[in-house]
Amino acid sequence: MARVTRAMSSSWRSNILSASEALEVAKTCRRVAVLGIKTAEKRDQPAYHVPEYLQSCGVEVIPVPVYYPDVKEILGKPVYRRIGEIPRPDELDVVDVFRRPKDLHQHLDDLLAAKPKCVWLQSGIAHREFEEELAMNGIKVVSSRCLLLDHQAATRSSNL
Repeated sequence: MARVTRAMSSSWRSNILSASEALEVAKTCRRVAVLGIKTAEKRDQPAYHVPEYLQSCGVEVIPVPVYYPDVKEILGKPVYRRIGEIPRPDELDVVDVFRRPKDLHQHLDDLLAAKPKCVWLQSGIAHREFEEELAMNGIKVVSSRCLLLDHQAATRSSNL
């Protein structure tokens, strides 16, 4: 996969989203892949209850667990082992990521090939080089924010 270099494009910084832009993404997302989703046995962890909440709000959640090789479904949906295995990955509004910063680069080529509209790194997850690589390749990036909290805030403010 050919990657864009900093010299090739100077507008990539606009793909690193501000808080208000993140709220807009949270409010409008309808198709979300969850990379690093957990199973119901871990329902107390954000990697399960965030996608469970999104699904309860009518968002199409597509599970992409990193572990659990024998699990076939999470939240009643078939699991995929890579973002690239999801049908129509370029139609993903968001890939919500629950992975440690040190583990992000192993997913970079898959994300670049899939070209989702936005990669959302959950609260506490940030990796400048990873984020910039996505942004330079035309993918919007949100880092260290909770999609559940932003979705609640965005939908609450739109209902006022």
